[in-house]
Amino acid sequence: MGVTLFAMGGTISMAGADRLDGAALTAAVPGLDTLAEPLDIRDLEPIGSGSLTFERVLSLAAAAAEAVRAGSPGVVITQGTDTLEETAFLLDLVWSWDAPLVVTGAMRNPTLAGHDGPANLLAAARVAESRDGRGLGVLVAFNDEIHAARFVRKTHATSTATFVSPDAGPIGHLVEDRVRVLTHPPRRRVLPVPVRSARVALYTVTLDDDPGTLAAVAEGQDGLVVAGFGVGHVPAVLVPTLGELATRMPVVLTSRTGGGSVLRNTYHQPGAEIDLLGRGLVDGGFVHPYKARVLLKVLLGDGATWSGDQVAAAFAQFG
Repeated sequence: MGVTLFAMGGTISMAGADRLDGAALTAAVPGLDTLAEPLDIRDLEPIGSGSLTFERVLSLAAAAAEAVRAGSPGVVITQGTDTLEETAFLLDLVWSWDAPLVVTGAMRNPTLAGHDGPANLLAAARVAESRDGRGLGVLVAFNDEIHAARFVRKTHATSTATFVSPDAGPIGHLVEDRVRVLTHPPRRRVLPVPVRSARVALYTVTLDDDPGTLAAVAEGQDGLVVAGFGVGHVPAVLVPTLGELATRMPVVLTSRTGGGSVLRNTYHQPGAEIDLLGRGLVDGGFVHPYKARVLLKVLLGDGATWSGDQVAAAFAQFG
């Protein structure tokens, strides 16, 4: 049995007004015939990545697990790139198999010169069938680079090199069609699949911010992720509101920069990290805002009541 391909649409399959199904998509990829076994192609209902839901992604995780259980050495998912860093991270949180689960897509559609979809799909398939890809969790194959889902980010609106891992770099490369894994980041614990849909908001702080806006965003939520300035700072005017919210729900402090960790013990002034953590906010560490929201939704969706200390302990493992 070969690698299982779940084709879910996105730019990689957009041929003008038409959409390529899995068979047409793979027919345009030279080199797939050199895989150990032909791909097992499974077409999914096409959906723009911006319209994906946790339910849809978790259903896909279950289908991928069933394919591995049936003997597939690995799984490839093609999707739109807009939310790829979030879907890959969500899949990674619940993926318990050694078999590689590789997510890929394209930045240029098949009607454009330099369409990157075929190269990305071939790279993903090679990683998925490779023994070197095993035990690494969910991976993203793009631009002949292999990224761990927990580190990867989309950093450019149009570049074919948009996917990078600012804090860790790629863990491997495709070189002359060979999968070369150079580093093996330790796996974090697999989390239970959520049994309910928790409501978690993401609030990005901005210059001359307004506590009324923050309070409105947090209204009715089960948790909140704050994307702060730099190493985890917010305007002083927001501090009382954040402190009050942290008594009612988990509030996770992250950095809006998209690279690096929030700090814990450097700055003391109102709105700095020492002040905020002292008021009950959770240190998000290296977990950046979009992924922090995914992680907090998974944690709060397990049916248990989570305290701030328990959320902090979970984030300490991932960030």
